[in-house]
Amino acid sequence: MQIKIPFKKQQFDAREEAIIDAVNRLLSEKGYDLMTMDEVADAVGIAKGSLYKHFSSKEKLAAAALTRLLKATLSELDSLPASLPAIAQIRHILAWSLRLRLQGGVPHLPSTSLALQRSLMLNLDYVLVALRVNKRFYALVAAARAQGALTPLVPDDVLVYTLYSRACDPTMEFLLRDKRYTHEQIVEAMVHATIGGFLSTEARASDAAILSAA
Repeated sequence: MQIKIPFKKQQFDAREEAIIDAVNRLLSEKGYDLMTMDEVADAVGIAKGSLYKHFSSKEKLAAAALTRLLKATLSELDSLPASLPAIAQIRHILAWSLRLRLQGGVPHLPSTSLALQRSLMLNLDYVLVALRVNKRFYALVAAARAQGALTPLVPDDVLVYTLYSRACDPTMEFLLRDKRYTHEQIVEAMVHATIGGFLSTEARASDAAILSAA
C-alpha cells in the first residue's frame, strides 16, 4: 500500500531543500561568518518569517547543509567497489570532494566559528552522520596502511583531517581565477600534490612507473 504524502508536506519539504541549496551556495561563496539569514531568505525568495519556520538560527541552517554533505559523502563511499585498493578509494573521495567544491558546494569544514562548532555538537543528526564518516575515513586509512601504501612518517590523523580540509584550500580559488586550468586539471593536480606526501616509498615508485608509462 502506497502512502500518499500530503501536498502541504511536499511543499514544505521542497522549500526546505531549496533553503539548504541556498545555504550550500552562500556558505561556499561567503563562508559561515558572513552569511546572514536575510541573504538566505532573499536567495530562496521567501519571507524571513517563513525561513524561521524551517530553521530557527543560522547555526541550524549550516548544520542542515553539512549533514546533507556528510550523507552524500557516505553514499559516495558506499558506491565504491570493495575490491578497489584503499589508497585508490582515498584518492577517489578526495577528488570527489574537490569536484563538489569546484561546482559551488560547501566544504566539509566551512568555518572555525566556536558558536557553529558548539551548535553542530548539539545536533544529533549531524553528530551521528559525522561519526560514521569519520569511522569510514579512519578505516580507509588503516586499510591503506595495512596494504603498504602509506609512509610511516605521517600519522593517520593527519591524512584524515587532510581529507576533510583540502576542499577548503584557497589554492583552488586562485587557480580558478587564473583560468589557465580546467576543473579536472585542478582536481588531478590537487589530488597528486596531496596524496604524494602520504605514500610509502614503494607506492610512490609504483605511481611514478604508472605516470611514465602513460
